Amino acid sequence: MTTPALTFLGGVGTVTGSKHLLETGTSTVLIDCGMFQGASSLRRRNWAAPAFDWTALDAVVLTHAHLDHTGYLPVLARLGWKGLVYCSEGTQLLAEIVLADSAHLLEEEARHANEYGWSKHKPAKPLYDSDDAQRACSLLQVVPFDEDVHLPGDAQLRLGRAGHILGSSWAQVTVSTSEGVRSVLSSGDLGRPSHPILRPPEARPATDVLLLESTYGNRQHDDAGSNDRLADMIRRTVHRGGSVLVPAFAVDRTEMLLYEIYRLREAGEIPDVPVVVDSPMALNCLRVYRRAHDESWPELRPDLPKDLFDPDKMIEVRTAEESARWNDPRNPALIISASGMASGGRVLYHLREMLPNHRHTVAIVGFAAEGTRARQLLEGASEIKIHGRYVPVRADIFSMDSLSAHADANELVAWATGTEAPTACYLVHGEESGSTAMAARLRQEAGWTAVVPREGERVLI
Repeated sequence: MTTPALTFLGGVGTVTGSKHLLETGTSTVLIDCGMFQGASSLRRRNWAAPAFDWTALDAVVLTHAHLDHTGYLPVLARLGWKGLVYCSEGTQLLAEIVLADSAHLLEEEARHANEYGWSKHKPAKPLYDSDDAQRACSLLQVVPFDEDVHLPGDAQLRLGRAGHILGSSWAQVTVSTSEGVRSVLSSGDLGRPSHPILRPPEARPATDVLLLESTYGNRQHDDAGSNDRLADMIRRTVHRGGSVLVPAFAVDRTEMLLYEIYRLREAGEIPDVPVVVDSPMALNCLRVYRRAHDESWPELRPDLPKDLFDPDKMIEVRTAEESARWNDPRNPALIISASGMASGGRVLYHLREMLPNHRHTVAIVGFAAEGTRARQLLEGASEIKIHGRYVPVRADIFSMDSLSAHADANELVAWATGTEAPTACYLVHGEESGSTAMAARLRQEAGWTAVVPREGERVLI
């Protein structure tokens, strides 16, 4: 019997492009199938030939619906792969929205590049199109939480709640070997115990090998006074006649922001100005959260306000024409628009018009990867490039990571070490500084074998 092996094909030294290839001896399973985002050097990797033999791939397991974990699926579908993709119900519903939106944005970006000539490719083409995304979504297979499900070959899969976004899960794959039963567990993206909408991550089971995300592996979230800071920023911006623009991930971050705004308005802490959700994808995802809320899904906290996601409490912007009217607001408003790292989407048009105006504030409320416009703003850029032109930055830039849906370093350690030590722990989904710091901490505090794998490295299970 062949010894099972694991190969790291993405999400190593970076927070994007997660792909971990598990060869069980009788089948080949890809844990997550993410698209690379951020710096152009990373994005170009999406166009390269797959780093694995996709024709030999038996199944894909998704931990959650974010593009950095699902966005490469339509590429496989375009190539002709027709295997099953295992995920939770929430992930299925959200991935259908996320992938359709991604394809649309890629098509629009190619169209815009060809129309205005800012791409070096003649003609510019999308990485994949809407038909590819639809084919990928047809492969999704729902798996209940906390139940063992057979994968092709002799492997078994179990998903548990990860508390990162709706449907997010850790994924454990168990295989039989000549040396007995062995298991690999991927944390996926791990949520925070203090997430205002979702229940805390479910405790991890014992496992032989643990893949642990390390997005905030070297940092703690500063929760002290975060609501006061948020309220003060909104009040100051409105007082000077400006608007607050929040580049927000369409999945979960929008819902978290709406919840925080709801609480601040109910407490009279912020002015009653329009709350604008300008992202068709975010609004579609919001419908999934409303359904989960109405049906009392066990992933959600039971004490949420009944009218939390009431559409009457916000302005829902769906068309491009409606969106354009909010590019440079004449009256104060709170505008939530995707994408969260300002790597694409309608938020770019708002940034293009609002960044040069000192009245406005751009609020970065979560992790911003290297090479993204959000990261450039956080690092004090005096101008950023949007649609081929540089735009001056005169608006205030506000930063707050307490709304992050990622566990911080202390929370990662508490979750990981809450069960007996694995044989080996591999730190993934983190920039080098975060992954290295978390590996060192697990070695020193828990005595673990903790390793930051190299891109393309293959290890035995």
